[in-house]
Amino acid sequence: MSGSVGGPPIQESYRLRRDAELRIGADGALTLRQTRFQLSLEQPGMGRRALLLRLAADWVNDVEVGRLISGLEGENRVLPAQLLLRRLLAHSWLERRVQVDDRPLLDLLPTGLGRGSLPETRPHTPGVRYRLSRFATLQHDRDMLVAASALSTLVVGCADAALGAVLAAAAPGVGPDVVARTLGVPPDVAGRVLDELTTARVLVTDAEFEAECDEAPLAYWSPEELRLHHRSRAGRHALPVGGTYRMRERFTPQPLRRPYDGSRAVELPLPDLATIAKEEPSFSQVVADRRSVREHDDAAPLPLERLAEFLYRSQHTTAVGEAGGQEVGHRPYPGGGGVYELEIYPLVARCAGLDPGLYHYDPVGHRLEPVAAWGTAADRLLAYARASGALPRPPQTVLVVTARVQRLMWKYEGMSYAMILKDAGVLTQQMYLVATAMGLAPCALGAGDSQAFAELSGLDPLVEPSVADFLLGSRRATGPAAGEGRP
Repeated sequence: MSGSVGGPPIQESYRLRRDAELRIGADGALTLRQTRFQLSLEQPGMGRRALLLRLAADWVNDVEVGRLISGLEGENRVLPAQLLLRRLLAHSWLERRVQVDDRPLLDLLPTGLGRGSLPETRPHTPGVRYRLSRFATLQHDRDMLVAASALSTLVVGCADAALGAVLAAAAPGVGPDVVARTLGVPPDVAGRVLDELTTARVLVTDAEFEAECDEAPLAYWSPEELRLHHRSRAGRHALPVGGTYRMRERFTPQPLRRPYDGSRAVELPLPDLATIAKEEPSFSQVVADRRSVREHDDAAPLPLERLAEFLYRSQHTTAVGEAGGQEVGHRPYPGGGGVYELEIYPLVARCAGLDPGLYHYDPVGHRLEPVAAWGTAADRLLAYARASGALPRPPQTVLVVTARVQRLMWKYEGMSYAMILKDAGVLTQQMYLVATAMGLAPCALGAGDSQAFAELSGLDPLVEPSVADFLLGSRRATGPAAGEGRP
């Protein structure tokens, strides 16, 4: 606890981080648990046991710690209790609150765990202006506004709503005087608030802000991409990552096979894989020959039989069984946990034997389900695909890959969307190799018009968003294909 001359004292309070729990064993040992981490205290003693129970229940400050321990074990046991408190703080087991008298100002919430998980203290420099970091985000959590930066392992909770006004004012830049005036606190308290916000990298200096925007390596990163990277990987945080089955008790898992109206389906011929294997080039040759081909043979558009073979060899799905209460399957390419959340929607512009329109490929029944007739949204989707792929003419077919996100997110936590993108990359390579082996013209796109696809398909982008796009058509029979090249 510290204070200022003639002003209210600045206090710190502590409590067990909310994503951790205190467990009491049959032998009286205490264990702190947080997802994959734990800390055991086999013989904590009466005072430290009482301290841990208080920390698990509510905020407690240093004065209250002294009173608690001295009342139970005497003043000579206060220091060991304080050492335990500092150890828990240093290893990020505790949240910290800064307040003035009975007025909480901000909470400091660690995201990591263990030694070295807290950022280095970054005290503010008098006379320097501080700005909201380009990587700072503000969101609602735990009934308060919280500010976080992808560059820090410390999150700031706005225990006082006026702190939100400070962050808003920090967009162009603030100093201690603005913080003091906005919060209605003395200068030393305002300086302490600045210290905490700069340590958490929510606020940065003008020079640091310019480096975030204009200098390598930070200028390369968008805030969204950096947050996704950190959240989907373990190490910088202690949040759950992996197959936690977090929705098991709340929702029924989606089936492996996407429901469809089978009465309208277009049955597809099955390819003779044994004969195909004898006639096609070796795998090594296919890998060596793989190229993006950006021109289709409009004189001989892709026939339905060839499209059917391509889809079968790329994504044919067989049911395997159940894992963790969820149906899993097998496809020609690996997918996270055998969940196989990806679906293929061919937007057919020209295909011999098939009407133009949007279809859904049923990889279990090997059939196409008509989704929508051609319309203005299809024109937009096709035009964007042509421009994105740098094609001289419109492609014959655009294969839009979607993700049934609820199927994957039912099991996985923290890494679900990152896994979807990885799965989409694996599927893209599978489609490249199949198309190359079949002598077709493949080309993956860096992006597609997700809004046009949502309008055309009628799919809710929060339920089944498009995540990848792939162009497919017939390849010119003789001579090198125009527009051929890497990747």
